[in-house]
Amino acid sequence: MTETQDTSATGFRARVLLAEAAWFIVVAAVLVAVPLAFSDRLPDPVATHWGPSGAPDRSAPAVVLAIIPLALWAVLAVSCLAFGRRRLVTSRAGRAGIVAGLAWTGIFLIGVQAVSIAANLDRSRWQDAAPITWQAILVVAVAVACAVLAGWAGRRGPDEPPPPAPDASVPDLAPGRRVVWLSSASAPLLLVLSGAALAASVAFAVLRLMGLPGRTWHTAAVLAVVALVGFAFSTVSVRVSSEGMRVAFGPLRWPARRVPLDRIDRAWVEERYPSQVGGWGYRGLPGRATIMVRGGACLVVRYTSGGQLAISVNDAGRGAALLNALVADRGTRSP
Repeated sequence: MTETQDTSATGFRARVLLAEAAWFIVVAAVLVAVPLAFSDRLPDPVATHWGPSGAPDRSAPAVVLAIIPLALWAVLAVSCLAFGRRRLVTSRAGRAGIVAGLAWTGIFLIGVQAVSIAANLDRSRWQDAAPITWQAILVVAVAVACAVLAGWAGRRGPDEPPPPAPDASVPDLAPGRRVVWLSSASAPLLLVLSGAALAASVAFAVLRLMGLPGRTWHTAAVLAVVALVGFAFSTVSVRVSSEGMRVAFGPLRWPARRVPLDRIDRAWVEERYPSQVGGWGYRGLPGRATIMVRGGACLVVRYTSGGQLAISVNDAGRGAALLNALVADRGTRSP
C-alpha cells in the first residue's frame, strides 16, 4: 500500500513539473518571438519607461524588450521548478503558491512587453511613443486574475497527507549510540516572491551595464537585499543532537543559531498560527520569540533562563521527545 501511494505521488509531481516546464517554454517563446516579429517597426532605441503623466521619459536599445523579460522569466521559473522538486507540488498550499507565482509573472511580463511594443510601434523616435496610463493597470489586473485562477486550479488534486503521529516514546540513548533529529519547513510563496525580487535585481543590474541612466544600481541593490532577507526567512531547519539544538535559516541553512543542551529546560509541541504571533518570519523579542514559516504544530523550547523559542517545523513531536530525553539523560549523568 505504501509503495503504491509513493508511486502515485511521484507520478503526480512529475506531471505538475511537466506542465510547469511547458508553461515556461510557452512564455519564453512569446517573449522572444513577439519583439522579433515587430523589430522592423520599432525605433532604436525604444521607450522603456513612462512617467506619472503617461509620457515616455527613458529609453534603451530595442533588444531590451526581449532580453530583460526573458532573463526575469528564466530566473524565477527555474527557481519555481527547483522548489517543485522538493515535494512542494504534492502539497496543495505549496502547489498553489508555485503555479500562482508562475502564472502572475508570465502574464505580467507578456503584458508589459505587449504594452511597450504597442506604444513604440511605427514611431520614428522613442520620444514619440504613445502614452501609457490605464494599460498598466489593466496588465496588473489581468495578471492578478490569472494568478488567482491558477492558484485555485493548483489546489485541485491530491494533497500530501501529514506525516503519521510521531512516536513520542523516549529514544534509546544507550552509551555509544548517537541519535540525531533533523527537520525543516518552508514557505513556498515567500520563496517565489524572493526569487522574483532576485530576478528583478539582476534585470536592473543588466540595464545599468547596458547604459540605462538613473538610480539603477541603487534599485538593484535594494531588491537584492530584499531577496536575501526573503530567502533567509523562507525556510527553517532544526537539528537536535547531544550537543543541543541548531536552528538554521534559508535554503542554504545559513545563518544558523546554536543552543547548547545545558541551556534547555524542556520542549513540547504547540499549535501556533501567523495570526496569533503577528505574522510570518521572526516574531517577538529574544527570550520569547516564534520563527513562523507556516501555521500548525511548532516545536517550543523553554530555556533554563525562563525564555521560550517556538519554531514552526515538521515532525515537531519527535524533536521535542528527543530534546527532553537528552536533557533528562544529561541530568542523570551530571555529578
